[in-house]
Amino acid sequence: MFQPKCRPLLIGSLPITNHKEAAEIILHYTPEIPLWPQLPKNPGEGMVRQFLSGFPGLVEQDKRFWIDTARESFPEEMAAFYEEYMAVESRLELLHDSRFQLATDTAGGFSALMEILQSGKHDVVTVKGQVTGPITTGIGTKSSEGNSIFYDDNLRDMLVKHLTMKGCWQAKEIQQQTRVQTPIIFIDEPAMVSFGSSAFVGITREMVTESMREIISGIKAGGALVGVHICANGDWAPVLESHTDIISFDAYSYFDNLLLFKNELINFLDRGGILAWGLVPTNDASIITKETVSSLLNTFEKQLNQLISLGYSENVLLRQVLITPSCGTGSLPVETATKVLGLNQQLSDEIQRKFQIN
Repeated sequence: MFQPKCRPLLIGSLPITNHKEAAEIILHYTPEIPLWPQLPKNPGEGMVRQFLSGFPGLVEQDKRFWIDTARESFPEEMAAFYEEYMAVESRLELLHDSRFQLATDTAGGFSALMEILQSGKHDVVTVKGQVTGPITTGIGTKSSEGNSIFYDDNLRDMLVKHLTMKGCWQAKEIQQQTRVQTPIIFIDEPAMVSFGSSAFVGITREMVTESMREIISGIKAGGALVGVHICANGDWAPVLESHTDIISFDAYSYFDNLLLFKNELINFLDRGGILAWGLVPTNDASIITKETVSSLLNTFEKQLNQLISLGYSENVLLRQVLITPSCGTGSLPVETATKVLGLNQQLSDEIQRKFQIN
């Protein structure tokens, strides 16, 4: 059974364009749990577009993309999608060459990491993949009529199934190309706590929870541990009450807000849920500059004591924690991003040393 033991983990994005270089950087700072790099400075690697390859009706033109639901062939494309989905759902070994594979032009970081790991020179505990969640993807993707596809029941259903299989494909490929038996797949979904806000008018709690329930259970069926990454704040109950194995959150900004959902948090931890503790800030270079390993360790100890006060032993709790940045670093200057990765690794090392985690 996987025990994180305060190991360092990253969220995904880096501010460079070379996939092999990015994978080597990731292995340097998180050698035990590397992830494949997302490089948003490259065309097609923005978090909304990156996982849409293979979706029916996808059109790209002049750096824009949308789902052309008006074209004559779209009903046949939908039928072909569901036929392939049902085939791979019942036989996951068919995923390898399916429409659900990660495209090399939008997710080249995956093959770059796999190539390095196949050398056998790296002794990893597990490997992390990721997929953007259905709410964020569905709101950010428009139909030919200019409407977000998440609001259309049929398009939303296809999108959830599409992203589920993108996650399953990663899990199966990691298992086959490395010696890792239980990969970790994160669903990057800040919108899971943001429904009801002005940006998500018309999206109900039921729409959010049902979409996430399907994608979480579907990826778990592929043999992976599933995490949900949320770098926002709002109603934490749905994610705490979901069947996700890991919750990745911005502890630097929102730790106290998470504690407002005390009962749900206790239930999550009691069932063995893992907290990916996003303590290294990523949203403001001036804030990052002033933080040190010592200051972040002090913050971590204060936050840890608040959880211990809920009735947990320090030793048990620390075995259910990963140390992460609060979000990805793809929008930061390279030097600042490198500092974030270094702080995260050093903070993890210092926590493991101080609390004698082994």
